[in-house]
Amino acid sequence: MLEIVQMFAERGYQLTPEALEILSKKDTVSIDHLISSLDASTVVVSAEHILSLLNGRRGRAAEENAKPVSQTVNEPPATTCTPEQRSSGVEVEVLREITGRSTCIGDYTDFVKYFRDRYVKIRDLLSKRMSSRPIESLGAQTTGREVSVIGMVMAIRNTSRARVVELEDPTGMVTVLFARDSPAYEDSMLLVTDEVVGITGTSDGRGRIFAKSIVWPDLQAQPQPLTAASGGALFLSDLHVGSNKFLMDTWNRFVSWISGEDPTGLSSDVGCIVIAGDIVDGIGVYPGQEDELEIKDIYEQYQLAADLISQIPSWVKIVISPGNHDIVRQAEPQPALPKEIQSLFPGNVMFVGNPSWITISSRPVLIYHGRSIDDFVLKIPGLSYREPELAMVEMLRRRHLCPIYGNRVSVAPEAEDHYVIDKPPAILHCGHVHVVGITRYKGVTLINSGTWQGQTEFQKKMNIQPTPGIVPHVDLSTMKVRKLRFT
Repeated sequence: MLEIVQMFAERGYQLTPEALEILSKKDTVSIDHLISSLDASTVVVSAEHILSLLNGRRGRAAEENAKPVSQTVNEPPATTCTPEQRSSGVEVEVLREITGRSTCIGDYTDFVKYFRDRYVKIRDLLSKRMSSRPIESLGAQTTGREVSVIGMVMAIRNTSRARVVELEDPTGMVTVLFARDSPAYEDSMLLVTDEVVGITGTSDGRGRIFAKSIVWPDLQAQPQPLTAASGGALFLSDLHVGSNKFLMDTWNRFVSWISGEDPTGLSSDVGCIVIAGDIVDGIGVYPGQEDELEIKDIYEQYQLAADLISQIPSWVKIVISPGNHDIVRQAEPQPALPKEIQSLFPGNVMFVGNPSWITISSRPVLIYHGRSIDDFVLKIPGLSYREPELAMVEMLRRRHLCPIYGNRVSVAPEAEDHYVIDKPPAILHCGHVHVVGITRYKGVTLINSGTWQGQTEFQKKMNIQPTPGIVPHVDLSTMKVRKLRFT
């Protein structure tokens, strides 16, 4: 029994006596399998947790690699409920976002607080996966010994023999070498600056570590949630109202469907729509944009957007967060749209910042417009705009939405790093790249929701093929995702 307690403790969990009693009577149970299936946010493991895992209600450990979600549309069971009755059961709550909480003025102390907050939060996550020591302790006495440290990647360079990474923690800096014949060399190609990772290797006692492995803060496999939920949610982004490429006919087909012109009856389940930024095309966002604008006044763009949103039935709750084309500051995190813009929209619309955490019928949803996907695609081999969901997997692996500082994304150094994924969401929802991508990673549903804008001249030059008019639908009771096509 002591061995069981120790196995849980080593992974950061505390067993209650009742849970221990159940496990001690199960000779054939794989303790490692049970632990890997626990929610990473759980601290005390109760008898209820164990019974749920043993009975299979919380699922099995998720696969190590992302796998596609089933996208087959099945006809829902017949119901006598009206759409208003069905959707009224979908509750939406805002957990946290930046609006009204920004304290950044951009001085030196802001940057120190920002990166220190990131380091501490992710170090605490990594500490559940590995034991480490301060970098300053790597003196001569560690020569030839295996050591583990946690630090922030400050610089990366390549030499003819190795990949060299400078790693820093609050106590000092160390040079980490990934020799080309090292088993960790391939993993080192995935490292990006400003992320926090764990490194294990051999110390030379003179400020260098010859790396053997990298530990990312990553998610543990997420079990199926215990809480009951019902209804459906739709995930949209990148409407780009005001662009001459906005697909009005496609939008009208969507509105007809959500209003009940749906032979399958699936639309009657929808109680919430989440829109992850770029509601309008904006003004002066990129050179030559005015040549592709149908509406050249930003307020007229929002007025039309509000009119289009008002076509959605009033019983559907709508959540809108901004993107880089919207009328908010360009530096992220971004607050919700201004009050004068909000006043144009109907009363069933809720406005949040970017990023933001909400719950939909108790399911935690992390919304981020997704501009950092540009940096992920640029810096990590194998990623592309054709599969944006794979960049989102890298966000979860790093437990951070936007780890790279100072590249494509302008980030304000707030006292708190709002991009750290300190707990696993049920759904991570992004947009920005105009390509639909859906997958599951360790029990989390990842959705990039495409666009309502046709291919722009810029996208033609970049060979980006948008996938407009495709709406991901999530069944909140099963977390099954369907693609609904309105093109």
